Amino acid sequence: MSKRPGKLVIIGGAEDKKGDMEILREVVRLAGGKHARIVVMTVATELPIEVGADYIEIFDKIGVADVRMFDVSTREAANANSAIKAVEDATCVFFTGGDQVRVTKLLGGTRMDAALHKRYEEGMVLAGTSAGASMMSNTMIVSGVGETNPKIGIVEMAPGMEFVPGVVIDQHFAQRGRYGRLFSAVAQYPHHLGLGIDENTAIVVDGQEFEVIGEGAVSVIDAGRLSYTNLEQVRTGDDLALCGVTVHILPKGHRFHLRDRAPLLQQDKANTSEPTRGVDNE
Repeated sequence: MSKRPGKLVIIGGAEDKKGDMEILREVVRLAGGKHARIVVMTVATELPIEVGADYIEIFDKIGVADVRMFDVSTREAANANSAIKAVEDATCVFFTGGDQVRVTKLLGGTRMDAALHKRYEEGMVLAGTSAGASMMSNTMIVSGVGETNPKIGIVEMAPGMEFVPGVVIDQHFAQRGRYGRLFSAVAQYPHHLGLGIDENTAIVVDGQEFEVIGEGAVSVIDAGRLSYTNLEQVRTGDDLALCGVTVHILPKGHRFHLRDRAPLLQQDKANTSEPTRGVDNE
């Protein structure tokens, strides 16, 4: 019998590293607590030594005895036996922030890429913050203008690492005013859900469901029922019209079903713990 896939912890960046460290402690708990074996993957950053050392110190403070850094600066390194062994021995691989394009450019299609997917399918926890969050999806945002309304040409897309299908993830969401660029991305890919994750906020993905943890919220943008857009009539830089888009705002403790594209809400907390689908108010 095949094992259950692991959990994904997708963090919107700037997670608390000095206070309660709720999100990082949850990563450790899911990875096995004091028995966790965490590999800090610094492939996204151009400062691997500094960034890796910070996370090693943090995880050590939380109580992880076996935490190490692994950096990939060439595709040859991602195909080395040492890279495969690092992934195979880990109960959690944690991707730091930086540039998500570095992740796909250096890891995509390599032996390490295959090992990460294999170990995740076997139950390993996979976590990522900021750029390490964006790369989790099949299609990722590479760059884009924040603090603007939806427009043509303000967001650049590229293939991601394909750990969670059917979504486009944006991070530092509310703090950097990225509503416009995520709406723009979803307008181009309406079959994908847009997930905007605030700073010090994360989703824990378990199969087709996720739960929000941390201090902010997750904005889910669903263009599946898009009734009108001027996408085909406008040019680069023009404003987008989008009608019939559904938006869910989910703070800590709220859950969402990705395949059903619906929030999971408590029908009656006093009488049952069974979730029920949210009602769309169109």
